[in-house]
Amino acid sequence: MSQLLAEGAGGTQNIWGLIMPFVLMFAVFYFLLIRPQQKKSKARNSMLSQIKKGDKITTIGGLHGTIVELTDDTVVLRVNDTTKMTFERSAINGVVSAAPAVASE
Repeated sequence: MSQLLAEGAGGTQNIWGLIMPFVLMFAVFYFLLIRPQQKKSKARNSMLSQIKKGDKITTIGGLHGTIVELTDDTVVLRVNDTTKMTFERSAINGVVSAAPAVASE
């Protein structure tokens, strides 16, 4: 009987010995891959929600322009004096310079 208890306790330690590397691998993947990607996605969504008319932006294709119209999912950019182009809001790569804030009196 005492042999069975000793083998049972050893089996439990053996299972933890097998599970522990997987737990450690998941922790490494989480902190090196998943968490930074979530932070990057959150920062991008924040940037897309804060754009406004007059901001100078770049698209993922490398086009530079100034925002002249905004809707929930599209952006109209003025590329030069006569050309306006419509893009999806998700096509914005970054804000080059923000429009000056309107002073309220």
